[in-house]
Amino acid sequence: MGGFFDHPAVQGGVAPFVVALVIVVLLQRFRLAGLAIAAALATVAYFLNGLTIEPLTVTRKIILLGLAAAAVGFLADALLAPGRALAAALAILGGAGAVWAFWTVLSQKPIAESALLGGGIALFVAAMVATLGELQPQPVRAGGAGLGLGLGTGVAAILGASATYGLYGIALGAGAGAFLLVQMVTGRAIAAGAIFALPAALTAALLAAGAMLLAQLAWYAMALLLLVPAAAFLPLPQKQPIWLQCFVVSLYTFSAAAVASLLAWHYGGRPAG
Repeated sequence: MGGFFDHPAVQGGVAPFVVALVIVVLLQRFRLAGLAIAAALATVAYFLNGLTIEPLTVTRKIILLGLAAAAVGFLADALLAPGRALAAALAILGGAGAVWAFWTVLSQKPIAESALLGGGIALFVAAMVATLGELQPQPVRAGGAGLGLGLGTGVAAILGASATYGLYGIALGAGAGAFLLVQMVTGRAIAAGAIFALPAALTAALLAAGAMLLAQLAWYAMALLLLVPAAAFLPLPQKQPIWLQCFVVSLYTFSAAAVASLLAWHYGGRPAG
């Protein structure tokens, strides 16, 4: 049995999906199905990182921020009305969290380079949080965006020579896939909310930025991942069954993720130009 759970496909895909699926089935009636993302992240983190947080590496900071984002999302859903002010606040918090996550790396670089990298990463993370956050009232679109973003980030990270971050990204996609699957099977939309959108966007963006900063993912391949949640805004067949809507939005986001993945594969982390 130990050998089964040692397989990367189980650690990054099967186990996070199963745990997330259980969470969605059990908690959907309480409008907490969005915890599927945090559950998937916690599952893959258990296999790859264990339960320790010391020393507080960049990867462990990303995990902590992803799990904390679920808690912040829960409070936002419970206490605050959705709107532009809340979206802006969450985006700013995401950008600040990115600077904290990568500070030990950025602080070792020349000031000008550190400011450019740190500012660019913060802007990328904030944009990702804001874009996916716009989808939180629409669970089919949010689920499709989370699925495409997680898998796209995972594949891009692997192609950028970061297998570990790749597994984390795939686990996020598995969590979003479980969220979508229950909607497809039941034919009913499930509340997503900030509890789903914030950890999905923040964690995926941090993983992509980490693969760029610490491995060989090209910055432009990372930036193009912003197309994934944007693709979820494309028209859907609203009068058709939910399973078909889930399929169509997933097709949109997969196509957008493929662009970033193809660039990561073709250029192999080499600088543009």
